[in-house]
Amino acid sequence: MSKKAFTLLEMIVVVMIVAVLFLLTVPNVSNVMDSVDNNACKAMTKVVDAAIVQFKLTYGQYPNSINDLVNAGFLDNEQTNCSNGKSLYLNNNHAVYEQ
Repeated sequence: MSKKAFTLLEMIVVVMIVAVLFLLTVPNVSNVMDSVDNNACKAMTKVVDAAIVQFKLTYGQYPNSINDLVNAGFLDNEQTNCSNGKSLYLNNNHAVYEQ
């Protein structure tokens, strides 16, 4: 009568392999999330830049702050910050975010 089961040594080897794969994966996922946040901020600056151009075409002058864009209805309050919490502000009539 033969029993088909895993030995303790085989189970330890499998757990060790899974642990190593987990340890290799976690830092890469963290780096990808940072990259996604930075790309989202860059995209949001382009949205704000478009709103700056609309403001200039409508009022004949550039806005003094990002709040001018919100008050004029060109942006929502949510569009004044990046998804990672970094604030957007205007510098030389372009949108930038704190690094």
